[in-house]
Amino acid sequence: MPELPEVETVRTAMDCHLVGRTILSVQSSSKRLREPLPRKRLSKLAGSRFVAAKRRAKFLLLQLDNEMVLVVHLGMTGNLLFRNERQTHDHVVFNLDDGPPLVFSDPRRFGMMLALLPHELEKCQYLRKLGVEPLEGDFDGDHLYTYCRGRTRPIKSLLLDSRIVVGVGNIYASEALFRARIRPTTRCKRLSRIRCSVLAEKTIEVLTDAISEGGTTISDYLGSATGGRFQQHLAVYGRTGEECFLCKQPIRKITLAGRSSFYCSNCQK
Repeated sequence: MPELPEVETVRTAMDCHLVGRTILSVQSSSKRLREPLPRKRLSKLAGSRFVAAKRRAKFLLLQLDNEMVLVVHLGMTGNLLFRNERQTHDHVVFNLDDGPPLVFSDPRRFGMMLALLPHELEKCQYLRKLGVEPLEGDFDGDHLYTYCRGRTRPIKSLLLDSRIVVGVGNIYASEALFRARIRPTTRCKRLSRIRCSVLAEKTIEVLTDAISEGGTTISDYLGSATGGRFQQHLAVYGRTGEECFLCKQPIRKITLAGRSSFYCSNCQK
């Protein structure tokens, strides 16, 4: 599933190539995604202009000059691309005043697109209970330590909890824990304030590094037409049995809360 760096990469592309363009017409599919497409609202967007491309957690927020906001989640395999040709899994096509159409495509149909007015956006069930953004000032060691104190859950599970911090999925949680030298199974209550500060720092670091590389291209997801490049820098994720870059011991894989977790048993304690 696309995580924060992949979604931020798409947001940047939308900010550069979509903002300022006007919708001429919209075609939408009758196929159900994670939520039914708002086909009636989409059909009335002709003449509207895109004025901003923002992100909240793993959601893209595409703002129009008529106050409507398109809330897009890419799911497992969704993407927003500019192209003229139509394909089987295209669900929404925005014909624009300049250049090729913007296409929302999603083969596995776990993504979604909502069209909300400002008062509806404030009440949106997908957005209202989200935690802090990891790349903004509210996320630091003190924030992590507050949620770790007295808790017995594994630290990796906490990093994946979007009510605490958003956008950190399986890939970047694994990589951040490796950089912080913390084993994913470590109980939260065992982490000192200092180790929480290191983990927050490394989480920010790995997300920033991934954004600079256009995200990670693995499995079904392609962050862009050419894909991201951060997979070339993965230290543990998906490297079961391969040598740790630091100590040469084999990378291990375990299942934690139903998710695959990768770590070095020698470097991470």
